[in-house]
Amino acid sequence: MAPIISIRDLTKTYDGGFTALDGVSLDIEEGEILALLGPNGAGKTTLISCICALVSPSGGSVAVGGHDTLTDFRAARSLIGLVPQEVSIEPFETVENTVKFSRGLFGLPPDPAHIEKVLRALSLWDKRSNRNMELSGGMKRRVLIAKALSHEPRVLFLDEPTAGVDVALRKDMWDLVRSLRAEGVTIILTTHYIEEAEEMADRIGVIDSGKLLLVEQKSVLMQKMGQKELTLHLAAPLADLPAALADYDLTRSEDGQALTYRYDTRAQRTGITRLLADLAAAGIAFRDLETRQSSLEDVFLTLVDEGARSTTQEGAA
Repeated sequence: MAPIISIRDLTKTYDGGFTALDGVSLDIEEGEILALLGPNGAGKTTLISCICALVSPSGGSVAVGGHDTLTDFRAARSLIGLVPQEVSIEPFETVENTVKFSRGLFGLPPDPAHIEKVLRALSLWDKRSNRNMELSGGMKRRVLIAKALSHEPRVLFLDEPTAGVDVALRKDMWDLVRSLRAEGVTIILTTHYIEEAEEMADRIGVIDSGKLLLVEQKSVLMQKMGQKELTLHLAAPLADLPAALADYDLTRSEDGQALTYRYDTRAQRTGITRLLADLAAAGIAFRDLETRQSSLEDVFLTLVDEGARSTTQEGAA
């Protein structure tokens, strides 16, 4: 099956010479949730803007549902719903009319049943007659999502959808995203909340300095790059690490009550058995131990750091 979105060698350089996208290629499959992670200025919003044909790329191509976004703009754009970062809606219009108007912009006939379904899913039905200016910030963001869903798109872009939204509303949005995916909608989200990507995404893409560093299944990414930490809670405080343990990646807690050992889950041998034997030989006893798997945030920071070092080395060369 052909991907719903196909991006090839996409570049964007602005007039001042700043390169926001640098040869991005990516296929996005129908019905998946893809999370794009990256620091501020990494190129996430520019990438979305190029796919949605809001920004003209300097090179490369984008196709949505087989339609080129430049030569077949209307057909491509009709498949896309976009929820931007900025909350910008007509303040004096009602919620219901705002969403109806967005549907009409795509040349679709009125469909009160669909509008009601969208508003109910977003807990906006009881506020359908309210003017937008009367809503809280979180509810205004829900109106943006309702507008994006008004024309029944096959692809939904969520650019920082839960920025400034409280925890309860964030969870409701997560539930909505899952229900949309169950209906076959492809969802691409950018987020600064690592736990959001970890909770919802099927695949994770990491972008930095306009380059796509990696796109991988979330579970595979964690398995490939995940590390574990073994924390040993000692029977007695340890003032200093013995020289015999210098070869281990050990960190002593400030109070000397615990030792933390980091090891690679991909390695054939973790070194734990040898470590425990050497601890016993050094007369160090422990009363308890626990392990912790590295989080997606740990993996993300590692990738961005490696990407930054690579860029620096290229510039030096």
